[in-house]
Amino acid sequence: MNVLADLRRRFRAALESLDAGAGEVADMVLPSKDPKFGDYQANCAMPLGKRLGRPPREIAQELVDRLEVADLCEPPEIAGPGFINLRIRDDWLRDQLTQIVGDPNQGDPDRLGIVPTEEPKTYVLDFSSPNVAKPMHVGHIRSTVIGDALCRVLRQLGHRVISDNHIGDWGTQFGMIIYGYKHFADPQAIATDAVGELSRLYQRVNQLVDYHATREQKTPAIEQQIVELAARLEQMHDATELENPKDRKKADKRQRQSEGQLVDLRATLDNLRNQMAAAENDPELGPLLSQHADIGTAVLAETAALHAGDPTNQALWDQFLPACLASIDETYDRLHVTFDHSLGESFYHDRLAGVVEELVERDLARESEGAICVFLENDDAPFIIRKKDGAFLYATTDLATVQYRMAEWTPDAIIYVVDHRQSFHFKQLFETVKLWGYEGVQLEHVSFGTVLGEDGRPYKTRSGTAVGLTGLLDEAVERALKIVCDNDNARDVPLLSEEQRQSNAERIGIGAIKYADLAHNRTSDYVFSYDKMLAMNGNTAAYMQYSYARVRSIFGKGDIDVDSLRKSDAKLQLDHPSERALALALLQFSETLERVATDFRPNHLTAYLFELASAYSRFFENCPVLKAEDDQQRNSRLRLCDLTARTLAKGLDLLGIQVVERM
Repeated sequence: MNVLADLRRRFRAALESLDAGAGEVADMVLPSKDPKFGDYQANCAMPLGKRLGRPPREIAQELVDRLEVADLCEPPEIAGPGFINLRIRDDWLRDQLTQIVGDPNQGDPDRLGIVPTEEPKTYVLDFSSPNVAKPMHVGHIRSTVIGDALCRVLRQLGHRVISDNHIGDWGTQFGMIIYGYKHFADPQAIATDAVGELSRLYQRVNQLVDYHATREQKTPAIEQQIVELAARLEQMHDATELENPKDRKKADKRQRQSEGQLVDLRATLDNLRNQMAAAENDPELGPLLSQHADIGTAVLAETAALHAGDPTNQALWDQFLPACLASIDETYDRLHVTFDHSLGESFYHDRLAGVVEELVERDLARESEGAICVFLENDDAPFIIRKKDGAFLYATTDLATVQYRMAEWTPDAIIYVVDHRQSFHFKQLFETVKLWGYEGVQLEHVSFGTVLGEDGRPYKTRSGTAVGLTGLLDEAVERALKIVCDNDNARDVPLLSEEQRQSNAERIGIGAIKYADLAHNRTSDYVFSYDKMLAMNGNTAAYMQYSYARVRSIFGKGDIDVDSLRKSDAKLQLDHPSERALALALLQFSETLERVATDFRPNHLTAYLFELASAYSRFFENCPVLKAEDDQQRNSRLRLCDLTARTLAKGLDLLGIQVVERM
């Protein structure tokens, strides 16, 4: 039962009877942040009062008079300038929970009162999308876990979801690996650890390409900017020579800004020169710099040869790809993430020329300085779909991907879970897709922020490279294992076998990383901290898993048969405020999932689970369960405990996190 949706529906009817078009403010019905103001609060009267030119409190009273909620709520109360406070009737709340607890075999025993949507949609979710030529790193964690959580929630609500991992298996990175293989490969390393050796080759070639790009392009460009800015500074009038105070102030500000820019440019130039010097002095890298002076051009040639079907490069690609995919799949297995499809860039390669031709034929794209571009209104930069040298771009592949998905799956929505730095790309992509004629599909860029280190910068190793995802997971599990062992050893008699300790550590460690990511608003950056992630208090996976294990332990201590309890006709009692607060929290599970699905933010679910665990903690402190006053009260509270454990487990599962029975 989605109480919030039902209340909004009823308010919408009352609002529209009051004023045509007023129904849009029904979304201002929200759960109350303070129990003293009821369970839900409606602030609709304030904007409506401004719109109609009437006192909000007067409008609130008229809304209450028109509102039909007697079967659901106690009589609504009007507070302050026009707030409408709503308290759910105890008998209605009790009846709803009794239905959920008492009928575990209603098709899906884990549905927990979640009613499938009346209007199911088809969603294509595009997430994770690593480049197969190099190991997954910390930067892939956000897209992977956010996308997986959204898939799970949307499916739970009854939508058809198609997950597609758009793997980078065809781009310049393979040109780098092929070049590296031909010049630097260690045959023995390829035979024993293909992925590790391919990663080394990629890094080596990338270092060489970056050095020459810095030396030949980046450094000269910065040097030219410094010369030009220094010349402008010399030409600036001394601000003290100006008579008008405003002119002096403006001139002084411009001069200070220019001087600051000059300092920044010189610092950037020093940094680039230091990077080049480090490369030149590196005993392994230094001797290779002059030998591979044209490496950037050579890499592009290797990539072009692969795309043109060169037998040698195609054979190398066929040789390397399976090992790369197997390595990525190992990481997904640890994360418990699966995909319906993994259609990489190579899958669309033979479609790209046709996409460009069609856009040109329909006058949606045209030639500009040798390149083929789509020119979009209000954008200074065109959307380039074929370069001057004939090469295709990510833009072309993404257009071909939309074309395929629309033909193959006819989705109502295509959701891209990609970091915020690609926002402009997706803006242009979506506008081009609409011009192309795909008007009926919702296109959504679910963007997210950056994982930061303690220094507030993108989380990297000491050497400045991105932290590998496998190492990240290993360390989390290792730290979790110490916590598990310390807790178990502190008991008079340890309860867990070595196998159980390791299993729990895997669930707790990986769950900690996933939950920490999902608990943050996805558009925000967050600081990566193992200590905070694995804390046993606060809004963490470890606390949620502990809360679940704590609830479940009651049934072991009391030797309770949970199946018999669920099938019994024991009536729920909500006499104590803590019982009622827990019951209300349990009933709000469904509306929380709807919020996640509405704006694609899993942190709504983590916040809900934390509130539920907190409500249970207060219930446990105030309401004895096994030592209740009588059997009827005991069974009622046991049923609340059971439903809490099931909801915690289901909520964590929708986040891709497993529970532990003992902690």
